[in-house]
Amino acid sequence: MEVKELEQEIESIKERNKRVELDKNWEICWTRKICICVLTYIVVVIYSYLIRNNNNIFLSSLVPVIGFTLSTLSLKYVRKFWENRNK
Repeated sequence: MEVKELEQEIESIKERNKRVELDKNWEICWTRKICICVLTYIVVVIYSYLIRNNNNIFLSSLVPVIGFTLSTLSLKYVRKFWENRNK
């Protein structure tokens, strides 16, 4: 290998390490946790308002699942904002 190839490989490894570190930080950051809680809460409030005293346990059990799923789908926008601030 030439020196130039080795330098490129080292730079590539450094970039990968930065991405991995950013991923680790995102997984444990409070921004992510708070967003999941808030978005799940919003879904539960809307759901509770719409069904008003529905005692169906199976239907009610879907609420946290739907809330969590929606929050994780929308978190990519929050993550991009977070990453730009934490680079």
